[in-house]
Amino acid sequence: MEQIRVLIADDHSHFRDGLRALLLSASDLEVVGEVGDGREAITLAERLQPDVILRDLGMPDVNGIEATRTILRTSPHISILVISMQEDDDSVFAALQAGARGYLLKGALKAEILRSIRAVASGEAIFGPAIARRLMQYFAAPRTSTPPDAFPELTDREREILTFIARHEPNPEIAKRLRLSSKTVRNHVSNIFTKLQVADRAQAIIRAREAGLGHEGP
Repeated sequence: MEQIRVLIADDHSHFRDGLRALLLSASDLEVVGEVGDGREAITLAERLQPDVILRDLGMPDVNGIEATRTILRTSPHISILVISMQEDDDSVFAALQAGARGYLLKGALKAEILRSIRAVASGEAIFGPAIARRLMQYFAAPRTSTPPDAFPELTDREREILTFIARHEPNPEIAKRLRLSSKTVRNHVSNIFTKLQVADRAQAIIRAREAGLGHEGP
């Protein structure tokens, strides 16, 4: 039987210990490495080329979303399964947009974790029951068009960039999509924050999504 090679990425050592013990109990799973921060996860993923990465979102150095996006940019064949305490819509959709193939909540049953690892390794997308319910509720909810007068203080370009921000796109990716320099995008983002009177990206995302931006496809 060909083994599924797994890299564990979580900043809580006790949780890593529990995952390792669980994986060691399965004859078809092999733990090839463990990491406690996002940057090391990127480095080990590139060097070890695991089949599956089990990862948390809230990690030091480089957060789980950015690390996921970076890893899949160079190794798109790796399947990433998020196991996190975070179950809000923004976290779930940011992880999926970054390329994660599955999302479980910490506290998931051992059998569910093992089944999910095997599923994403074979190319499936899989979600824990709580996450599946959130996805169903999200897509079942009626969608309203963005009011034409939403954020009238923004220019067309600023509104376009705010839409990408609402989708959790980082500045370098926005610059690439719009064929703008990184400095130009940074200036636009600064102007957006000033005009919306928000202190940071998180507040801008909340304002944008409340107005309907970021829900539509790319």
